[in-house]
Amino acid sequence: MGQNDDVAAASRRGSVRPAALLIVRITPADIGRRVTIRHRISADATTLTDVMGHLRSLSDGLVVIERHDGELIEIAETAMVAAKVIPPKAVRPERPTTSQEGNP
Repeated sequence: MGQNDDVAAASRRGSVRPAALLIVRITPADIGRRVTIRHRISADATTLTDVMGHLRSLSDGLVVIERHDGELIEIAETAMVAAKVIPPKAVRPERPTTSQEGNP
């Protein structure tokens, strides 16, 4: 059984994703766009986390993401495992509120 067979079998079981999905697909041309980044948060490289937000900077080995609450997150480029541009956050219309004024 070859490596491709192992990946296919594991994917069917839902336990493993192919490594081909772990690609960094952002560049300085994406500054200002909404991105998601999966990165290592520990030195042992086994603990990962994700961050979503707008790419503010990508230079000198450092990536800066601005989250929706305004917090700036700095990530070393070497810690990134995967990254990609994602669509803008959906804007949902406001739901009408029911007013209790004027009701007997």
